[in-house]
Amino acid sequence: MQLNLTGHHVDLTQAMREHVQDKMTKLERHFDHVTNVNVVLTVEKQHMKAEASVNISKGQLFADATSSDMYAAIDSMVDKLDRQILKHKEKLTDHHRSDGGLKAQEVD
Repeated sequence: MQLNLTGHHVDLTQAMREHVQDKMTKLERHFDHVTNVNVVLTVEKQHMKAEASVNISKGQLFADATSSDMYAAIDSMVDKLDRQILKHKEKLTDHHRSDGGLKAQEVD
């Protein structure tokens, strides 16, 4: 997974970088096909905003969160992405029974 982290009107500290990296590894636990993540951290007056665009196999996900604390915004954004990835993973799985056609033939 390639992680690109940028900041607008905020100095990115090493602690912020490590926090984002630790949280993004949570996404890889649920879905292995995360290829590229772009994270933008911005400060607008009293609001801290975290945005992320995630490229995955067969799609792209986006989430953002706003809070008065940057770390809370990052946590909320990662939780949103985690829910989206689990939903995407559920869509990829085939829920149809493979032996359903055989039972219909046996009844005849």
